[in-house]
Amino acid sequence: MNTGFTADTRIPLGTSGLGVAPLGWGMWRFAGAERAVARARVDAALEAGCTLFDTADIYGFGSESGFGGAEALLGEVLREDPSLRARMVIATKAGITPPVPYNSTTAYLVAACEASLRRLGIEQIDLFQIHRPDFLAHPGEVAAAFDRLRASGKIRAAGVSNYSATQIESLCAHLPFELATIQPEFSPLAIEPLTDGIFDVALRRGIAVLAWSPLGQGRLGDAAGASADGRARAIAVALDSIAARAGVDRPAVAYAWIMAHPTRAIPLIGSQNPARIRDSSRAYRVEMTREEWYQVLVASRGERMP
Repeated sequence: MNTGFTADTRIPLGTSGLGVAPLGWGMWRFAGAERAVARARVDAALEAGCTLFDTADIYGFGSESGFGGAEALLGEVLREDPSLRARMVIATKAGITPPVPYNSTTAYLVAACEASLRRLGIEQIDLFQIHRPDFLAHPGEVAAAFDRLRASGKIRAAGVSNYSATQIESLCAHLPFELATIQPEFSPLAIEPLTDGIFDVALRRGIAVLAWSPLGQGRLGDAAGASADGRARAIAVALDSIAARAGVDRPAVAYAWIMAHPTRAIPLIGSQNPARIRDSSRAYRVEMTREEWYQVLVASRGERMP
């Protein structure tokens, strides 16, 4: 079983007209770096074939760079070399407002998007996402914000992160256009989207899936982390068996395992190490049998398939 993907493959983000490479780059830990270091990371992601750059206004909060730090740093890189913009699909997220903790009212989301545009120094955000659901916001409020922002040209497409399947359906009932993306946590360590309805909604509606933390918050990429508990260790063994045969490292197999799902889920690489970012492209070389894919799932479940 092989995805047939290459770095030149383009996966459509719903019906938005946007298409991205099968691997994306997540910028959770991007904030706080020197500009030269930040540029080296961006270059490494582009060299790996990544076209989707996923950030958020909350990235940087709690550090010296502060709220908006990651967006501001990416904005510095883009101002230094404006030609980079044409090579990127820039995605950001809003709605986390410490210590509230969430705000998805129409007024707040519109203001948050405008603030992100200023920090990034761009005229349009390609993909604007709600970071986490706000239980006090009616889905119609969120839909109104998306509609207003798209109509004004400030965003091209809209998505949600960490929404449940029913929350996605509720929002879609109020939207005058389709969501482009949903972003759940998905990895061999976080398999809930396979059974909680998230992937079913994505397939039914043709929504693209962005998988955050594809290495289980680093535990599957780090030998010490994988040995920390029995479940992670069992998954690592299953991944390593495929990696040894394919001549790649464990992260590449983990990415390929995610990409093999029919949703064509896009792993968001979380590493900030340029060498590791570049190495992520090895995922395109991985071939695994259907049996091997299920062996990884069985290792994660800790029991045989029914």
